[in-house]
Amino acid sequence: MTSTHQEVSGQREDNLVEDREAKSEPARKAYTPMSAAIDIEAYLSLVDGRWKLEILFHLFGGQVQRFSDLEKRIDGISQKMLAQQLRQLEADGLVLRTAYPEVPPRVDYRMTAWGQALCPALDSLLQWGEARVRMAPPD
Repeated sequence: MTSTHQEVSGQREDNLVEDREAKSEPARKAYTPMSAAIDIEAYLSLVDGRWKLEILFHLFGGQVQRFSDLEKRIDGISQKMLAQQLRQLEADGLVLRTAYPEVPPRVDYRMTAWGQALCPALDSLLQWGEARVRMAPPD
């Protein structure tokens, strides 16, 4: 699989394209610098928000969390804001909400497969940020 910067800069390797075709993987979208920037901005907006990333980190790794547990684990978040952020994450396809027909009502949340696939990307972003410190020139 080619990386995005190779796709955008035109440095795509033909043998990687042939490998993809041989494995019958769907072809990736061809990006221009503008279309790549637009799509990345749209994807980043899915996790933009004061609490969304923290909520996601509590759900990564297949963890199932009840609403009340998330509320206890996330310092400073109100019930209203937690509910709003979870609804947005659910609407965007990152989180799955399960409501049980019980009294009192029970609702839990878990990552969708697509949401869980975000974990390596966020881990790479953390590593990228840590590299900045290591690569900074000495004062």
